[in-house]
Amino acid sequence: MESTPQFRHEYKYLISAAQIPLLKSRIKSFMRPDPHAGSDGSYVIGSLYFDDYDNRCFYENENGTDPREKFRIRIYNRSSARITLECKRKEHGKTLKTACPLSPEQARCLIRRQPLPDGEETPPLLRKLEIRRKTALMQPVVIVEYERIPYVYHDGNVRVTFDMNLASSSAPERFFDTEIPERPVMPSGQHLMEVKYDSFLPDVIYHSLNLGCLQQTTFSKYYLCRKLSI
Repeated sequence: MESTPQFRHEYKYLISAAQIPLLKSRIKSFMRPDPHAGSDGSYVIGSLYFDDYDNRCFYENENGTDPREKFRIRIYNRSSARITLECKRKEHGKTLKTACPLSPEQARCLIRRQPLPDGEETPPLLRKLEIRRKTALMQPVVIVEYERIPYVYHDGNVRVTFDMNLASSSAPERFFDTEIPERPVMPSGQHLMEVKYDSFLPDVIYHSLNLGCLQQTTFSKYYLCRKLSI
């Protein structure tokens, strides 16, 4: 079953490695670690992004086109136990993420640019991607991988994540390999913090993170990773 769509605010900030323990210490008394994180409070996210023949997704991000959409396959800790197809839509400064599960065979067909297997359920989101594959030659183009430390807060449905060691690979066919050729994307010691919420951001979080003094960035991880190869 696909997730219920919900537009959310999403802001990204450039932070240094030295700022992460300080920012974590400011919020850990009232925000709790995401229960899906491992014993060390983190997990590794791997995303395989799609783009079309004209690299439309890349250039729409660069130009700030509104609205715009990106498709990706996502896994965690380089495991194929849970594979998700996601579409992220940016509209009027907010984001809407829809998702559906993929079987390993469906994912491999998408990666190999082959027709989907017969006899398997095709959720609406997957059918939408199929149309884009046929009409715009949409195909997998880049792997984006990073380590995430996530915190959550009930009021406002807030998530604060520290995303470290952002790396990319232009070998989409190796997405499910335990080791893939990657290259770092950010300057040494530089990472990203993301703040996501529904209708409001509690003052205690805003002031604890001192968001007014941090450097905000508008470009997505996908854009930063693909920029290396275009």
